[in-house]
Amino acid sequence: MKDWKGIVTAVSAVLVSICFLTVNSALAKSKPYKIGAIFDISGPASALGIPEKRTVEMVVEKVNKAGGINGRLLELVFYDTALDVQKTINSVNKLIKKDNVLAIIGPTTSGVSMALIETMQNNEMPNISCAARIDIIDPPKKWVFKTPQTDKQAVEKILTHAKKHGIKKVSLMIAEGGFGAGGLKQLNNLAPKYGIKIVAREKFSEKDPDVSTQLTKIRGTDAQAMVVWDTDKGSAKVARNMRQLGMKMPVYMSHGIANMKFIDQAKEAAEGVIFPAGRLVVWESLPETDPQKKVLAKYAFDFKAKYNTAPNTFGGHAWDAVQLIIRAIEKAGDDIGRIRDEIENIRNFVGIGGVFNYSKRDHNGLGPESLIMVKIVNGKWTCIE
Repeated sequence: MKDWKGIVTAVSAVLVSICFLTVNSALAKSKPYKIGAIFDISGPASALGIPEKRTVEMVVEKVNKAGGINGRLLELVFYDTALDVQKTINSVNKLIKKDNVLAIIGPTTSGVSMALIETMQNNEMPNISCAARIDIIDPPKKWVFKTPQTDKQAVEKILTHAKKHGIKKVSLMIAEGGFGAGGLKQLNNLAPKYGIKIVAREKFSEKDPDVSTQLTKIRGTDAQAMVVWDTDKGSAKVARNMRQLGMKMPVYMSHGIANMKFIDQAKEAAEGVIFPAGRLVVWESLPETDPQKKVLAKYAFDFKAKYNTAPNTFGGHAWDAVQLIIRAIEKAGDDIGRIRDEIENIRNFVGIGGVFNYSKRDHNGLGPESLIMVKIVNGKWTCIE
């Protein structure tokens, strides 16, 4: 009889253990994968940050409707950077230490992204920036990646086009801040290699009511073309002032204007502006053989259907970032170190910015072919190569 009691007790203990493990397993399955996002939705770069935030929210919603990742929901924790470095650092610390996220997408701009590198590195937090400056990932930082094409690649596209069209002297209009500083550095370094001389370097601030003084100085030089380095708002101001002053030299701008907000603000002054951009702005005219066309069309359709507005390149940067993190979590689960490793090993990922191939040496993953040259004609983007 005692033996039977012992057996019953042992069996009961096993059953309790099984139940305990089953409950814990179910709880683990139901616990969401948390990711963080930091974009500028209330500051000067909100025209970029708002579509980024909307894109990530749209992707997370679609993933969860489809059953989540490996049976677990995906949860987004978001903070507005407001283009404030200290506020953003505080938000990142909350994401890491309080919200316990597995990875962080963003920020929107280069200056803020540069300021966050040390925090990401010290906390060993996977970060996929949506900013352009090459210094964010060159030299490589173990925990930091990015999705936009670099300022160096964009400058090379501009200088190649300018040289091809016989331009040997250019003037520069450079925005103050991290993005402008990166563009100026690349223009200074690369122009001589293309046989192009920089004859004027002028800076401007978002606080400048207009830039007529700087443009008047440039008009007094022998520059054959102008390169403007800023995002939509500042670049539109330069374009409007150029038109008011009757300046008709060719104008190149950065890939930071790949946003209809630029045309909306510059109006007729946007006509003829040339700039490098990803393929999203001209996706409808791409050949069916282009490996990105189906991905671009799906993103454009989904975004338009949800928000009743066309997507832009900056939302595309966020789409790429969240998709890369999803792919990493699918393989690594909630192991943060393995998530980082999986991102670094992603190959042949067809995204909005191009076909990504990350490696230990390359935390951007895009080649020069990811950019095309675009000209604004009759208020529309037109591929010119």
